[in-house]
Amino acid sequence: MRATVTTASSAPSSRALPHPVREEIRLEGVLHALSDPVRLRIVRRLAAEGVELSCSHFDLPVTKSTTTHHFRVLRESGVIRQTYEGTAKMNGLRRADLDDLFPGLLDALLAAAARQAARHGVR
Repeated sequence: MRATVTTASSAPSSRALPHPVREEIRLEGVLHALSDPVRLRIVRRLAAEGVELSCSHFDLPVTKSTTTHHFRVLRESGVIRQTYEGTAKMNGLRRADLDDLFPGLLDALLAAAARQAARHGVR
């Protein structure tokens, strides 16, 4: 997948991160990204909060380098958008893009993940 920087609100900089444009987001990439429990946990938190969150807001049961990998997979698949605000890397769910491309998919996955978490006593 070719990654394209699409930051409409800011000028390109050396800190801009590559993101697929909407038309490049593929279903199999989204499903792969959401198939990992840690990445699904990140997406559930972003969906629940409804705002951009810095990487430091996530308490994940993995090392910092593994956390970085999970955020990269989510970004490169088109599930999240990452931008820098000062020294913080902010993460936002690309809900509008995902809902436009795959209507109902994100809501169905989030609802299923919530039911599974409730059954297993996971947050």
